[in-house]
Formats: sequence, C-alpha cells, structure tokens
Amino acid sequence: MLNYKLFTGNANVEFANLVAQNLDTNICDAKVSKFSDGEINIQIKKSVRGEEAFIIQPTCKPTNDNLMEILLIADALKRSSAKNITAVIPYFGYARQDRKAAPRVPISAKLVADLLETSGVDRIVTMDLHAAQIQGFFNIPVDNLFGSIMFQKYVENLKIKNPIIASPDIGGVARARFFAKKLGLDIVIVDKRREEANQSEVMNIIGDVKNKDVILVDDMIDTAGTMVKAAKAFKDNGANSVIACVTHAVLSGDAIDKIQYGELDELIISDTLPLSVTIDKITRLSVAPLFSKVIDRIVHNKSVHSLFN
Repeated sequence: MLNYKLFTGNANVEFANLVAQNLDTNICDAKVSKFSDGEINIQIKKSVRGEEAFIIQPTCKPTNDNLMEILLIADALKRSSAKNITAVIPYFGYARQDRKAAPRVPISAKLVADLLETSGVDRIVTMDLHAAQIQGFFNIPVDNLFGSIMFQKYVENLKIKNPIIASPDIGGVARARFFAKKLGLDIVIVDKRREEANQSEVMNIIGDVKNKDVILVDDMIDTAGTMVKAAKAFKDNGANSVIACVTHAVLSGDAIDKIQYGELDELIISDTLPLSVTIDKITRLSVAPLFSKVIDRIVHNKSVHSLFN
C-alpha cells in the first residue's frame, strides 16, 4: 500500500475535499489558525514520516496569508520527515509579475518560487500559469496542467453553429492556438493597448468574426474589463455571440456587474478559486477530478503529460 497524505489550508477547503473524494481518501487533520497578532499557526496532527505529502491550496485572496500557509505547512512536513512534499497550487498567485516591466520593480513570481523551494517543497502542480516560463524559475519539477482539457468537452457539447477561437491579447495566442487545434478551429486575436494595471482598451480585431460564434480563451479573469470590451468589439465587428472559457475566476472589484450587463453571453470558469457570488451567465466546471488523477500518477510514478495527449 502506498503511503501518502493530503493537506490543505484555508484558501479553498471545498476544492481540496473534492480532490480527496476523487482519490477515495480524506484531507488529513492539521491545525491552521492564527494568533491574536495575525501570525499563522500550523500543527500537523498525524505522523508523515517517510510518506508522500500533498498540500492542496491556491494562492488566492488573501494571497499573502494563503501563500504563507503553504510555506509553513511545507516546513512542518519537512521537519516531520515527510519523504516528498508536493504543493498543488491550482491558482499560482503573483504569476503576472514574472519580469521587470519597469525600473526598480521586483520579479515577484521568482521570489515566490524561491520561497516555496526553501520551505521544503519538492514538486509543484499548478494549472494554466499566466506565463509558462515561470516553470523555469524553479529548480524542482513543475507540472503546469491545461484547463482546456476541461473546457473542450463542454464546448463540444454546446454544438455551436459557426465557432471560432479567440485570444484576448497577443500574449495568449499560444494558449488559444492549443485550444483551437484540439477543436480543429481557426483563431482570431484581440489587439489591445493596456494603459495601466487592471485596465485595457480594445483597439482592433486581427481576423474576421462576421457571423461567427466567438469562443474567447484565457487563463484568468480579474476585473473583467478585457473580456467585456473584447466581447463588445467582436459584436461590433459582426459576431453572432461571444462566450469565454477562463480557468481562474479572480473576479475582483465590479467584475460580476460588468459580466452581468456586458456583451459577454456566457463565462465558463473552473473551481480553482472559491466563488462567493455567481450569476446565470457564469458556468462553473470542476477540475478536481483532473488534479486527483495527477496526484495518483505522481504517487504511482506515472507520466502526467500523457493525460493531455
């Protein structure tokens, strides 16, 4: 019998439990609380000596607290003689800060990578990194899963009449092309200029969307400004409908209102992040079964990549 244990912090307990259920096991008991001054307090309640340990936790809001929980749980597991520690981070926070985009700024994603390694993490499992090159920030294995494996089946079942895949910006072309190849479709691209953080302005559409049903593909939706403006631009250029497949639903600020009253017909998201408010336009699909398969393959020393072939 293979010995492995699953742990989680407070970020997305529901998701961690779903992963555990798919593996026919339970999340192990661990104390994850705070002292009165805000310091995080961790205590692992069961022995992990010589066992594979998995920490299932996205680094979503409050990002710093949730990241710190991962680091402290990993340190506790390492000091408790766990054989290997895998951090399963469905949503990798700070991934948008992957380079020096201006003078005198940090490369925050690299710092987070260093912190995770220093804490004792031996492997990372995540999904749809904002920038795939972040894998190179680590000196340990990183499995960057594709959310498109989940969206593909859903989109095919919609039986869309005249579909075309779209990237909301130049940086997402590789992701859109991968999805388009899976479905055997063409792609178009939104050319936009970002004036400042969390704001964007759609400039034009590269490609023809007249009488098309557009399927926008992206890794995350934060303020929803890009998606809503892109949907409007597509419809202004003759598109019949616009839906979006987005892995990580950050949905900060007034994002829900923008989606509700904007030109986007449907937003399809995953459950990598907790969602406190929803509307009819939002469809939520679970990636917990996929993460459970990946954990099972790691435990049994099997290929993870073969899941996506």
